[in-house]
Amino acid sequence: MNKARLGALLALAILPLCLSGPALAGPIDEAKARAHLDAVAAGDLEGLMRDYAEDAYLDWVGGPLEGRYRGKAQIRALWEKWIGANKGQPRPVQRGALNAFANKTGASIEAKAAYEGAVPVKVWHVLTYRDGELDTEIWQIAPALQIEK
Repeated sequence: MNKARLGALLALAILPLCLSGPALAGPIDEAKARAHLDAVAAGDLEGLMRDYAEDAYLDWVGGPLEGRYRGKAQIRALWEKWIGANKGQPRPVQRGALNAFANKTGASIEAKAAYEGAVPVKVWHVLTYRDGELDTEIWQIAPALQIEK
């Protein structure tokens, strides 16, 4: 067998190893996402801020808080507005099951939630964790969202 053919066979043999990875996020990422979403409902500012990376960003899509928030200071100011809009009171929440996806570089957790309070809001969440920190968060305001348990 010539070297080129041997090299090609070797590359094909190890390709699945390079592409494989866990299909689901680990329990640590899912627990962090669950705690984060619980802090959203509770209006717990310190709990909300606990896992953000220093250079994290949050995209809030729709509603009066629309915008991209970069870094912990801007994200903290956003959550202060969210909590203040409900006079610091908890927001009862109906939340669907978490859907988790991961590979060796990170995990993304998806959730749907309907928050009650002064202004009820339905949200599609995506939380992305890298190296154990919340790196990216998307809040999609979705008035027609259906919550399945």
